[in-house]
Amino acid sequence: MQSIVDACQNEGWPARVVAVIANKPDAAGLAWAAERGIATAVVPHRDFPNREAFDAALAREIDRHQPDYVLLAGFMRVLTSGFVAGYAGRLINIHPSLLPAFPGLHAPRQALEYGVRISGATVHFVTEELDGGPIVAQAAVPVRDDDSAETLSARILVEEHRIYPEAIAFVLAGGWTIRGRRVVRD
Repeated sequence: MQSIVDACQNEGWPARVVAVIANKPDAAGLAWAAERGIATAVVPHRDFPNREAFDAALAREIDRHQPDYVLLAGFMRVLTSGFVAGYAGRLINIHPSLLPAFPGLHAPRQALEYGVRISGATVHFVTEELDGGPIVAQAAVPVRDDDSAETLSARILVEEHRIYPEAIAFVLAGGWTIRGRRVVRD
């Protein structure tokens, strides 16, 4: 989130980050955003009886800010199909693997357990299929023989901070279409 806000301001994007919304009140990004004058809100998922109720409350909070795009960063909740449909073509996420490999939680650990030699990060549009939406950008990270889940995660995170802002700038610039599971220039 911080790299996106910084890139938006420093690179003169034709956009601005209108709000940072978290489901955990202690999310570090909330204080960081508030210090920079960005609206913040918390919608605690534990306050709701089910995913549908939480997603409805989250959507109300998002819609209050009228964003063109909703960017997920460190948001570790599976969203309902109704929520995803409500933001179809406008909901973007980043995942710490070269999708379609290792969707879901603990992707770097999955990569190590499988024995791959290359892992990485993927920016993708969110669809109802978990980590299965059209790919905007990817970055490869070599897996070292002495890697742990933590060391691999740290190197992937460096690439996430680089490609997520680049991918968002690409999306904002327009001139692209979704073909199957790829986002391509027109």
